[in-house]
Amino acid sequence: MTGSPITGLGSSRLGPAERAQALDRMASEEFDVVVVGAGIVGAGAALDAATRGLTVAVVEARDFASGTSSRSSKLIHGGLRYLEQYNFDLVREALTERGLLLQRIAPHLVRPVPFLLPTTRRVWERAYLGAGVALYDAMAFQMGITRGVPHHRHLTRHKALRLAPALRKDAFVGAIQYWDAQMDDARYVVTVLRTAAEYGAQVASRAQCIGFLREGERVTGVRVLDLESGHKTEVRARQVVNATGVWTDEIQDLVGGRGQIHVSASKGIHLVVPKDRIHSSTGIILRTEKSVLFVIPWGRHWIIGTTDTAWNLDKVHPAASKSDIDYVLSTVNEVLNTPLTPDDVEGVYAGLRPLLSGETDETSKLSREHVVAHPVPGLVMVAGGKYTTYRVMAKDAIDAVAHGLDGKIAESCTDRIALVGGEGFQAMWNARHRLAAKSGLHVARIEHLLQRYGTLIDDLLLLIAERPDLGKPLTGADDYLRAEIVYAASHEGARHLNDVLTRRTRISIETWDRGVGVAEEAAELLAPVLGWSRQQIDREVEYYRKRVEAERDSQTQEGDQEADARRRGAPEIVPTY
Repeated sequence: MTGSPITGLGSSRLGPAERAQALDRMASEEFDVVVVGAGIVGAGAALDAATRGLTVAVVEARDFASGTSSRSSKLIHGGLRYLEQYNFDLVREALTERGLLLQRIAPHLVRPVPFLLPTTRRVWERAYLGAGVALYDAMAFQMGITRGVPHHRHLTRHKALRLAPALRKDAFVGAIQYWDAQMDDARYVVTVLRTAAEYGAQVASRAQCIGFLREGERVTGVRVLDLESGHKTEVRARQVVNATGVWTDEIQDLVGGRGQIHVSASKGIHLVVPKDRIHSSTGIILRTEKSVLFVIPWGRHWIIGTTDTAWNLDKVHPAASKSDIDYVLSTVNEVLNTPLTPDDVEGVYAGLRPLLSGETDETSKLSREHVVAHPVPGLVMVAGGKYTTYRVMAKDAIDAVAHGLDGKIAESCTDRIALVGGEGFQAMWNARHRLAAKSGLHVARIEHLLQRYGTLIDDLLLLIAERPDLGKPLTGADDYLRAEIVYAASHEGARHLNDVLTRRTRISIETWDRGVGVAEEAAELLAPVLGWSRQQIDREVEYYRKRVEAERDSQTQEGDQEADARRRGAPEIVPTY
């Protein structure tokens, strides 16, 4: 996307040239705000600041969304279970955001998804859960944001089985169906960052914050190491935002740790299984002793999760153990006619939730609410929260930034701004058959592209028009076109093969070989865009294979310690210098 014809804004492109330019500007200019961390909260903060007219730089040590923000349950939800904790404010806030994301901010990326909530007691449980779901819907209705999300309904066991024949008849007596929403979390982060870039933010991944600049007590910027070149840069800023999630404490330590926010990491794992393993036309939610387990529709697959256990080991590569996998399988098998086995699992991923530490050691009881602090002049910390409420967290963080800046700063307006690809999406969706006829692609391909890129589909179709071979599917991962691999590097900031197979696409969890079979083809497509030599192509493919091997090995280990040790066996991504 080159620029908006209405606003005359800049480019949303995050390619190699844009990254180099961003790093050059970071070295030579002073910014109003530098955001450290490009997960969903950092991306949201960058967009919030840029749309208030502030100059913004964003640095991320690894790939965009490479931590928590690419390893969630991929749901945009109000938090139905928080009603049981009487946390009405959090639910109300999340439901408001769900409505905004569905209708205004990201209609191309966020879509409704149905869930079936089986009941096991005929009277009291149906009344109890029904009252909770009714309150859930009522709270959304009061805010006028229910469009596109149907009202809940009570179902007999017979009607529930028509929707989900996979359920055991003796496992439940009835059910309630309600609706929430879902998205691809990593793609969403990249889209927020691209929108921030369109409004002038300078964005760079693989740019690690290694220290802070100080003038007396005041933080005046950050020291950054470009992990691709080895070059160090000082980035000056009037305010710095630490939005590093589970790494919050480590970044705090770099500045002296004053006014600390303590964040605990909770591990959640998810399994991916083929669609035909569970015969159902709706998602399913199961209540467990400590939390809930979701069976979530995901294209030609199901995502099943999650767990909630304390994690004090490697934060970069949290590992799923055999015990974790067995727990998820055994829990979901309690209600399935045909039990799942480890052989049914295509993919596994593990992520860490950044929870605000409380007085209890049980991570399932720690706070999902967020906190913003200004521990020293020039530094704002934001931590906690949940994906759905990222925009509120970002707004609160930039409100704190505004307080620390001289002069009047505009109020947040991100509740009224569509992400790139969202403006005009419905009209383009309505024209998908015409787009298919014009491009020569099947309408199912056009729908796939529209739901991943929105109106930015024009970029992909232009690539294919210029190079028809890019309109072909990847060999061994035919849900994705070859053009999407090229576009990931040229427009979406992907720097390495792993970025593309794990986050720009989901090939690493959606194929039986976890993407090893397409690694060579994908690397060959990336090479011209990223300027790779034959040697670098081979290194990228070898790293990816070793990463998959270490991941598979870790998932055969019984406990966290053993799984962590095996996962650490893979080398880090190699730089290009």
